[in-house]
Amino acid sequence: LNSFYIIIIIIINHTRTAGVGHDVNLTCSRPKLEYRTELFWIRLVSGNFPEVLGGTPTFDYAGVSETSHFTVKQEPGIFLLRIKKTERSDTGVYYCIRVEQLVMIFLKGTFLRIKGPEPDVSTVIQVPPSDPVGPGDPVTLQCSVLSDSENNTCPGYHSVFWFRSGSDESHPSLIHAHGNSRDECEKNPEDHWPQKCVYNFCKNVSSSDAGTHYCAVATCGEILFGRGTKVDNKAPNVWDVQKTNTVLFLLCATLAISLIVIGFLIHIIKKKTL
Repeated sequence: LNSFYIIIIIIINHTRTAGVGHDVNLTCSRPKLEYRTELFWIRLVSGNFPEVLGGTPTFDYAGVSETSHFTVKQEPGIFLLRIKKTERSDTGVYYCIRVEQLVMIFLKGTFLRIKGPEPDVSTVIQVPPSDPVGPGDPVTLQCSVLSDSENNTCPGYHSVFWFRSGSDESHPSLIHAHGNSRDECEKNPEDHWPQKCVYNFCKNVSSSDAGTHYCAVATCGEILFGRGTKVDNKAPNVWDVQKTNTVLFLLCATLAISLIVIGFLIHIIKKKTL
């Protein structure tokens, strides 16, 4: 039986920073190619599968692998990747790899960070529930995203997520996602914030919902969090209520007895003075 195996050596050799709209060239040394040896450029971005940007499909390939955004080609002594007019989404780790007889070796890794203007989302505001809630009560959590859409340099929608951090200091858990949508948005060019998006999250409160709920907005490769909304759904303790009522009754009884005793003493004093 033929065996299939892959040897991976991962090293990030360099870190580079470039501005949005600039051209970036990444290179790695091109060793003397042997028969059945190929070179590729791949990109790794958090949350996505590895992406092959181009390579040498045949021995000593002299052609150019080119798209509107990437160019991959061999030059004397180097293997070149050119990224044209970079975008913020180009931030990631780029690897030059060699594949030889089913063996994959990472020759060079470069972390590329694309810097640009601040994201269009300027403020994330959470509005707490107006009334206290108890178990079984419906509650609506509101998250308002204020943005300057006219100065938006990062195309695409933003995604809104809700996380809950329990009172037991457990790790925050994802409880709801609105996805990529702007259906809840309205524009007012005359306002300080030209665009306002309001996202409501409604549910019936259960005992496991106690804690702080955070609204998170993912946009332009960044995540912005609101200040959090605390949900306390503890029902009043029956024993505490009964104990409070008992104490109140005893205080009233003590006060009544004290008034009777005082009245009786006043009566005796007046009788002796006559």
